[in-house]
Amino acid sequence: MDYLLPYYPRASTVAESPKRPAGTARLIPLLAALLTLAGCSLAPSYQPPVVDTPAAFKEAPANSQWKTAEPAENIPRGEWWKAFADPTLDDLEARAAAANQDLKAGAARLAQARALQQNARSALFPQIGIGAGPTRQRPSPASQGLAADADTSISTLWRAQATVAYEADLFGRVSSSVDAAKATTEQREALFHSLQLAIQADVAQAYFSLRELDAMSALYAETVTLREQSTQLFQRRFDEGDISELELARSRTELASARSEALGIARQRAVAEHSLAILLGQAPAAFALPAKPLNRVSLQVPAGLPSTLLERRPDIAAAERAMAAANARIGTARAAFFPRLSLTGALGYESAELGDLFKWSSRAFVMGPLVGTLLSLPVFDGGARQAGVDQAHAAYAEEAANYQQTVLKAFKEVEDNLAHLRLLVDQTQAQDEAVSSARRSARLSQIQYREGSVSHLNVIDADRSVLQQQRVAVQLEAEQARATVNLIRAIGGGWSSASTN
Repeated sequence: MDYLLPYYPRASTVAESPKRPAGTARLIPLLAALLTLAGCSLAPSYQPPVVDTPAAFKEAPANSQWKTAEPAENIPRGEWWKAFADPTLDDLEARAAAANQDLKAGAARLAQARALQQNARSALFPQIGIGAGPTRQRPSPASQGLAADADTSISTLWRAQATVAYEADLFGRVSSSVDAAKATTEQREALFHSLQLAIQADVAQAYFSLRELDAMSALYAETVTLREQSTQLFQRRFDEGDISELELARSRTELASARSEALGIARQRAVAEHSLAILLGQAPAAFALPAKPLNRVSLQVPAGLPSTLLERRPDIAAAERAMAAANARIGTARAAFFPRLSLTGALGYESAELGDLFKWSSRAFVMGPLVGTLLSLPVFDGGARQAGVDQAHAAYAEEAANYQQTVLKAFKEVEDNLAHLRLLVDQTQAQDEAVSSARRSARLSQIQYREGSVSHLNVIDADRSVLQQQRVAVQLEAEQARATVNLIRAIGGGWSSASTN
């Protein structure tokens, strides 16, 4: 635009010509008035949605005085899984963060949104280009000030020029589009954080499920060993004629059943290991995790206050940003009812001879619409613009409903997992008592069997009961670990003990 400054005096000289004084004199005030409207947005004033939140979670412990940390949405939640103090889990989380393909796709979607935002922002600035080339033309007699029947000749005109195009942001059409793109980018950022949290939780869930199966496998390995010893004993007693073949057959049946169930556990573990490999971005054939039975998780997670959930959950932040984008698009739709002002210009050289193109006398400039009109406004469109406004309002109403539903779902997830953890504590204690009683019953039945007061069938039933109660105990321990992970995910990530009240 600096190159236009030396030519303003010449433009003033043209304006003083008796041929076009009135038109230019009226045009300048009109352009000045329209430019004052640049940046005036027609989008409704956006206010963050107000949510009726309860004072506390219903399922939270009554004596809980914790309050969750309140980081901004784009601040990382931290390595919350390290609270489990499991180096293997730490390693798996790091590998997933580096190689998970869903995370890479999410990062690519975020990059696309940022590029689209930059593309929308570019409309706020003049578009400048350069070009060169010839044109073959024959001007009309009227354009040359000649009589209507005058003859004009065909000529070749060479041009080398810079062009400038700019749309004044009347009524905030462009700025509303930029605001919508910015809110969409922020939504994508929140969705990416939500995806990160989901992948982290999925890795932890898959890990604890795998450890549960390892505990089950160890349990059945011990059971198979004991039943093999029992079957060998019954075989010797049968060979000596002390017991009937029925008792030996029952012992063999229990041994075969335990082996079958152990193989079923091994099959489930193989599938679980393959699923974990995919989360880590690896082929199943390239991944193996040594067996290690699950240890009981005693981690206590502070749920915090319901109001802080709105600040921490990335999916809630994404839903709110979607509302903001929809609100900005209402302004874009409304601006379609008002004029659009497009300013264009060209500065450079033109000559009838290529050899004279870059001479000082060949300089030229044009200000005004090179193509189309300077000021445009549709008069009749069959209701298309009104339909656009109606669609924008309906889209905003949809996003508002989605936001409220996301908040309600978040409250439910926290309450669900608080209830799970609260009741699992009592259930685990009761199950520990059941395991202890089953083991006591099994020992007594074996003593009575050796004394001849009960049949071997009583011993088998007692052993089955021990195995069943131990299985339930392992499942409850795994469920407690998974519920802990689910609660951390439901509250939006990690927490800080420094934020206690």
